[in-house]
Amino acid sequence: MRRAKVFTIPPGAPFLEALAAGVLADTSSDPLALARYRILLPTRRAVRALAEAFLRQSGGRAMVLPRLTPIGDIDDDEISLFSLGEPSLDAAIDCPPAIGTLRRRILLARLVERFGPAAQGRPYGPDHALRLADELARLLDQVETERLDFARLPGLVPENYARHWQITLDFLRILSEHWPRVLAEEGVIDPADRRNRLLAAQAEAWRREPPGDPVIAAGSTGSIPATADLLGVVARLPKGAVILPGLDRESDAASWAGLDPSHPQFGLARLLDRLELEREQVRDWRKYPRATPHAGRLRLLAEVMRPTPTTDAWRQIDGITRQAVHGLRRIDCPTPNEEAAVIALLMRETLEHPGKTASLVTPDRDLARRVAAELRRWDIEIDDSAGTPVAETPSGAFLRLLAVAGAERFAPVSLLSVLKHPLAADGEEPSHFRYRVRALELFVLRGPRPGPGLEGLLDGLSQSDASAEVGRNLRRWIEGLRDMIGAFAETSARAAVPIASLLDAHMAAGERLATTADAPGTSRLWQGEEGEALATFVAETHRALRDMPPIDGRSYPALFDELLGHRVVRPRFGRHPRLQILGPLEARLQHADRLILGGLNEGTWPRTPAPDPWMSRPMERDFGLPEPERRIGLSAHDFAQALAAEDVVFTRAQRVEGTPTVPSRWLMRLETVLDGAGLLGDLRESGAWGGRDWLGWQALLDRPATALSVPAPAPRPPLAARPRELSVTAIGTWMRNPYAIYARYILRLKPLDPLEADPGAAERGTFIHAALHAFLKARPDRPQADDLDALLELGRQAFGAALARPSVYAFWWPRFERIAAWFLSEQARRTAQPCATEIAGRLVLDALSGRFTVTARADRIDRATDGRLVLIDYKTGGVPTGPEVAAGLEPQLPLEAAIARAGGFEGVPSADVAEIAYWRLSGGEPPGEVRTLSMDPGDAADEALRGLENLFRAFDDPKTAYIAHPDPERGPAFDDYAHLARVKEWSAGDGQ
Repeated sequence: MRRAKVFTIPPGAPFLEALAAGVLADTSSDPLALARYRILLPTRRAVRALAEAFLRQSGGRAMVLPRLTPIGDIDDDEISLFSLGEPSLDAAIDCPPAIGTLRRRILLARLVERFGPAAQGRPYGPDHALRLADELARLLDQVETERLDFARLPGLVPENYARHWQITLDFLRILSEHWPRVLAEEGVIDPADRRNRLLAAQAEAWRREPPGDPVIAAGSTGSIPATADLLGVVARLPKGAVILPGLDRESDAASWAGLDPSHPQFGLARLLDRLELEREQVRDWRKYPRATPHAGRLRLLAEVMRPTPTTDAWRQIDGITRQAVHGLRRIDCPTPNEEAAVIALLMRETLEHPGKTASLVTPDRDLARRVAAELRRWDIEIDDSAGTPVAETPSGAFLRLLAVAGAERFAPVSLLSVLKHPLAADGEEPSHFRYRVRALELFVLRGPRPGPGLEGLLDGLSQSDASAEVGRNLRRWIEGLRDMIGAFAETSARAAVPIASLLDAHMAAGERLATTADAPGTSRLWQGEEGEALATFVAETHRALRDMPPIDGRSYPALFDELLGHRVVRPRFGRHPRLQILGPLEARLQHADRLILGGLNEGTWPRTPAPDPWMSRPMERDFGLPEPERRIGLSAHDFAQALAAEDVVFTRAQRVEGTPTVPSRWLMRLETVLDGAGLLGDLRESGAWGGRDWLGWQALLDRPATALSVPAPAPRPPLAARPRELSVTAIGTWMRNPYAIYARYILRLKPLDPLEADPGAAERGTFIHAALHAFLKARPDRPQADDLDALLELGRQAFGAALARPSVYAFWWPRFERIAAWFLSEQARRTAQPCATEIAGRLVLDALSGRFTVTARADRIDRATDGRLVLIDYKTGGVPTGPEVAAGLEPQLPLEAAIARAGGFEGVPSADVAEIAYWRLSGGEPPGEVRTLSMDPGDAADEALRGLENLFRAFDDPKTAYIAHPDPERGPAFDDYAHLARVKEWSAGDGQ
C-alpha cells in the first residue's frame, strides 16, 4: 500500500495563504498547470477565501483557478452538503436528491403529530411539533454521519433504566419505522445520507482509477467518518496530498498519548491513526517551514493545551519566554455593553493601519450584534458571517406582527404594533396614515379593550368622544381597513383552516397594507436582499406545505415564527472589506492581522453541551454516537489556532444580565501557564496594553465634554391662568406636587388610558363605591334578612361588563363578597345613621386674587345620635396616616369636615363633625377595617383651612413657581406627569 502523504501548516501561519503560495510555487513555470489541480476544502467560505488568496499571492494577475470543492466537513450543528460535481461519478451512481430542509421539518412534524403524544390524547400546537421535528432531524443527521443503524435502538434500554427511556425509544420509532417510508414516497434521501454516498462513491472511484492530476484535501480534520475515508484515499493517490491545520508537534509523547475527546488535537490524532501515520511522519507544507516567527508561541500553545493527566508538569514550566506573550492581551469588561464597545474600538483602530484586517470570532450572537451596532457610530457596516435572521428584518418583523394581529382579532396592542410599523401605509402617504393611526389609538384603543375584530373597532368608535367629523373619517378608514385585511382575520379565526390558505391570506394582507400612494406593497415588502430572502422563504414554504392537514388559525403566528426562525440573510455587498465577524465554524482556516476572541466565558465558549432529549450518555455511548466532548475538542482546536496568531485580543464580560461569569477554561489554562512562567502581568494589565487603555477609551466614547446640570422645571403662569377652583383631592396633590396641578389644570393635559386596560385600582374602587352607594340609597334603614344578596346583586350591576374579565372575576369579585359581608356587619353595630352618600359639596374662600372654590364629593356622611356628623371615606388602597393628615399632606377629609361644618353639602344642614374615619375595604384579611382620625375633627378642619390659606397666599404671587416634588421625602406615590417634568433627569444631579 502506498504511504500516505500528509502535511501540516502550523498554527499562526495563514493557512489558505500558505496553501495558495505552495501550489503556485509548484506551477510557476506553467500558467495552465494550476487548472489541473483539484483542492477539497471543508466549507464554502474556505473555497471563497482560497480563491481570494490565490489572487493575492499572484499579485492580481489573471489566472485559471484550480477546481475548488467544498466537502462538508463541518460540525453537526450546521451540515452543508455539496455534490463533488464529478461528471463520470454522477453518471456512475444513482443517488436520489436530498430532501429539502423545510420539507423535512414539516414532514417530521406531521409524524410527530400522528405518532407522538398527540396520538395518545395529549395534543400540542404545530409550532411545538416543529421544534420536536428539529430535534429528530438533528438525531437523524448524527446517526447518518456516524453511519449507524436505528435497528440497534431496541437493545439500548435494559430493565434497570427508568421507564421514560422506553417511552422515548417508542417515540423514536418515528425515525426507525415511519421515516424511511416517507422518504421513499417522496423519492428523496436524507442530506447526510446523500453526502455519505457521494463521498464514498468518490473515494471508491479514485481508489479504482486514481486521477492523473494533483488532488489536495486541505483544512479538514476528518471528524466525519465518510470524509476521513476520502482523506485516506486522497493521501495515497499518486499525486494526492492531505494538509492538516495546526498539527501539534511541540507536546511531549506522554501528552500526545493522553489525548481525550475534549482536546484540540484529538481529531487529528484519530485521523493519523486511521491513515496509519505517526505524528513525526507528517511533514511541513513546503511554503512555511517549521521555524516560524511564532516558535515561542507554539511552545506556549502546547503547554496551555496539555492533557489533564499530564498537567502536573505545570509545577515547573520552562522554555516560555516573553516573546511568546508578545501580541497577546486580555481585556475583562464589566458587562457585554462595554465588551462590545471595546471590540468595536479595537476594530476601528485597525483601520488606521493601511491594509490591516481584523476579525471578531465569537459564538455569542448577541455580542456580534452589539459590535455591529457599535461600529455604526463610525458608519461602518461589517460582514457578520452568521447573517441577520430574516425574522428580524423590517419585512420579516412586519409580517410577524401582522400574523399576531390577525390571530388576536386585531386587539389594540397587536393592531397598533403592525399599524405603527414603517412598512404600513394602507395606500396612503405614510405621514397621513400615521395621523389616522394616532387618532384611532386616542379615540378607540385607549382604555378598556373594544370588541373583537374590526367590527369591534367600529363599535368602540361609536362610543368614543371623537368629534363628528373625526368619527366619520375614522369610520370610513376602518371600513376600508376591514376590506383590506379583514379576510386574513376571518381566516385566522377558523378552527380548521389549510395552512396554505392562511399563508395566502397573510401575504395578500401584508402586500395591501404595505402599499403607499406611490409604490405597490409588492415592491416595498420584497425589495432588497432581505425582501428577496423572505420571498424565497414564502415560496419554499408554499411548496413544502402541500398536503398538510388544517390547523387552528390561532396557532398560525407561532407556526409562522417557528418556520421563519431558521432563515437568515447574508448581504452580498456593502460590507467593509477589512473587517468581519465570524463564528468559530466560519473562522476555521481564516486569517486576520488582528484576531479578537470575544465572549470568552464558560458556557459560551465552549458552549455547555445541551442535554440530549432522546438518550442518556450511556445510551449514546452504547449506540455509537460521539461523546459531547468531541464538540468541545473541535471548539478547542479553533481556540488553539487563534491563540497562535500574531495579534490576539481576548475579551470577556465579568457580568452578564447582572450575574457574575466564569472565564473560559482555556483562558484560565492560559493564565495558569503564564503565572507559572512568571509572565501573567504581560497578559493582564487592567485593560491596558502598549500604553493603550481600551476600557478607558471606551468610557470616553459616550462621555460628554462637559456635564450639564438640568434644572428642575419652574413654570410661572400668569395669575389669570391659575386655577380658582380645585377639589379636595387636588388640594392634596397641590401640596405634594404643584407641577401636576400646572399640567392638569393650566396646560389641561390628561394622562392617556393604557391599552387593553383591565380595571385598575381606581376603577375597582369606583365599582365598590357605586355598589355601596346604591345599597345605602335603596336600604337606608335597619338591616334586613336579604341584605347580603341585595348588596351582591348591586355589586354585579356595578362591576358590569368588567366582571367578564378573568382577572376581575377571579381576584376582585371574591374580595367584594368578603367586603360586602364585613360592610353589613359593621353597619349592624353602628348607631350613627347614613344621611348622604356620594354627595357633592363646595366651599368658597377669600384669597388675595379673588375667591377660591373648594369642591368635594363625600363618599358618605352619617349623623350621630347627638346630631353631629360623621365623615367616612372608603379606601380600597392605602389609607393616609395620622402624621400625613396632621402635616396637611392629606387634607381631603379635614377639608370635607370644613365644608360640612359650613353647610356646604347639599341637603346636609350645617353641624359640627364628631368623627372622621377611613374605611379600608381590601377584601383580604381582614376584609375591612375602620381607622378613625385621632385628631379632633374641628382642629383638623381648622389646620386644613390654614394650610390652604398659605397655599393661596403663595400661589397668588406671580413669582411662585409650580415646581415638581418640592419635598422629595414627601413626594406623591404616583405621578402621571413625572415624565413631562423630567424628574429623573434633574433629580439625579443638582438640578434642584
